[in-house]
Amino acid sequence: MTTSTTPTPPPAPLPFFVYGTLRPGEGNHGLLLRGRTRSEEPARLSGAVLYDGPGYPYAVEEPGGLVRGDLVAARPEEYGEVLTALDRLEEYVAGDPHSLYERIEREVVRESDGAVVRAWVYVAGPSVTRRLRAEGTRIQGGDWRTRNPV
Repeated sequence: MTTSTTPTPPPAPLPFFVYGTLRPGEGNHGLLLRGRTRSEEPARLSGAVLYDGPGYPYAVEEPGGLVRGDLVAARPEEYGEVLTALDRLEEYVAGDPHSLYERIEREVVRESDGAVVRAWVYVAGPSVTRRLRAEGTRIQGGDWRTRNPV
């Protein structure tokens, strides 16, 4: 008996919604994204809230919440390397319930024109989400740059 495994298709080349250290002007943006993007613009994600982490934030899905950040589109020739670098930074491994973050596809709204755009978003993984909801410090206003813990 021969079994055939179909390879998992590569992720769609979506832009990334970034809300912490990957935002333009922040440290990880300079390390991983500077010179590798074709556009960067303010955007917002509904249905999520932010929690303060050890030097970086976590987005956690929650109805009624709002997170402010930036929509970053990688240059096509850089996309694969950018995706790999961001997955590594966020300690994301597809299908691993112990991943620090999960990469999910969500709709975000561009601030400039209100257009809805599908994007990759790194949200807290399941175990991190449980811990944050139980004892985390929420960021009022959903903007890590102007954070005021609640």
